[in-house]
Parts: sequence; structure tokens; C-alpha cells
Amino acid sequence: MVQLGLVVAQFNKAAPITHRMADRARAAAAERDATIVAEHEVPGSYDTPLAADRLARREDVDAVAVIGAIVTGDTDHDQVIADAAAQGLTDVSLDRDTPVALGITGPGMTQDEAADRVEYGATAVDSAIDMAETL
Repeated sequence: MVQLGLVVAQFNKAAPITHRMADRARAAAAERDATIVAEHEVPGSYDTPLAADRLARREDVDAVAVIGAIVTGDTDHDQVIADAAAQGLTDVSLDRDTPVALGITGPGMTQDEAADRVEYGATAVDSAIDMAETL
């Protein structure tokens, strides 16, 4: 049985997008007979690499799934956040030799587009489990 860590970015908690993504992630883990042994909520997607790193260090974590939603604003800030988060999570995966699945949607999304992509929570968990089983 695969044991997972789950990181949930909370930036869009006013509209419960990441809460719905987390619900989908938990359901996907249960459907795949995996266990989420630890879960960290962080302020935003930019903050996810540190939390993922802490989880990837744990002996009881086989893989980490990271979820968040980056909604576009008036500037290119969403692109900067997405790039930093993706690179940071890649670094964690390679440095810790632990799969880290990217379930952060965006950048460039509207609030409605983000809401339409809540299934990425399940997709991230499925990817994390698949990688843990493969490796």
C-alpha cells in the first residue's frame, strides 16, 4: 500500500477551490487503497516546495501530491508563482528521490476555469501513486 503526503495551497480558500481539490485527492487515495499519512496546508502555491520537502523526508511517505490553484490577476505575478512552484517541486523530487506530483492548476486561469479543474486533486494523487509503484 502506498503512503502519501498531501500539500494543499490555501490561497484561493475564499472560493473553496483547493478544498474541493483536496476532497478529490482524498477520495482518489481511498479508491486506490493508498493512505494519506500526513497533510500540510500552506498559504499559497509558492509555499508548496518547502512543505513537500518536509513530507518527502519522512520515512513513512512514498510520494507527495501537491495541489493548488493559481488564478490570473492584473499582472504576470501568476506566471512567476507557477514557474517558481514547479521548479521548486521538481527540485524536491530529485533531491529527495521521492515522487512529487504537481497538481497545481494555472497560471492564466479565471476563477471559473480553476473551479472547472478541481479534478486535478485526484489526478495528482493518481500520478503520485503511479510513480511510487513504478519506482
